[in-house]
Amino acid sequence: MTTQIEKAVVLAAGRGTRMRELTSELPKPMIEVRGKPVLQHIVEGLHEAGIRKFLIIVGYHADAVQNFFANGSRYNIDIQYATQTVQDGTGRVVDLARDFVGNSPFVLSYGDILIDPTNYKRVADLPDNVEAIVTVTRGEDVSKGGAVFLNEQMELVDIREKSRPAVIESPWYNAGIYAFCPSIFEFTAKLKPSPRGEYELTDAIRDLAQSGKKVKALELTGEWADVRDPEVLARLNAQKL
Repeated sequence: MTTQIEKAVVLAAGRGTRMRELTSELPKPMIEVRGKPVLQHIVEGLHEAGIRKFLIIVGYHADAVQNFFANGSRYNIDIQYATQTVQDGTGRVVDLARDFVGNSPFVLSYGDILIDPTNYKRVADLPDNVEAIVTVTRGEDVSKGGAVFLNEQMELVDIREKSRPAVIESPWYNAGIYAFCPSIFEFTAKLKPSPRGEYELTDAIRDLAQSGKKVKALELTGEWADVRDPEVLARLNAQKL
């Protein structure tokens, strides 16, 4: 049996300094790809997958996000907002969603990730015996994100953030979209700063998996892109839909 998730949390607080002048007046999720903001691609894709209630975490130039999406009524969805005042990592920012989530499972997406929208439905169908889903993709540089280690059943056994490629032997890269049961908050609450000085969501996911809970990996199909810098942006906008 599976549960159809109806809530989503989207992280859209960051500036994206690698975008240079492109984010002088906009947060990175509001940069346009193929005629509309990255965040709009995400919201529309999740809506099509059955998500009706959204919490968007804002911070840098929050007004740009809130003025664009407002309360979500033009998409026939409900959008709430929470503000990240200190940029101290993805682990801490997820805690801002605790009241919004309540006892419900939820989808979590980074606000700068583009995927083939058919994948959102796959993420939003959470098997009843699974505590979390971590999406993965192949062929990415794990020094720029998370290396995911799986067993033969596609269950997560470890995840390491921004590791040196020389010490990594995993073909799987953390694709930045998740499904969680509320139990994830037990583990984000216990986080300590990583060597980078941030509270990492991936550390909480590792702890969740190593506590005996089942964390499954889902390989995404079709297009995937982390809109991380002007070069990626230019490549995406040069490609046809």
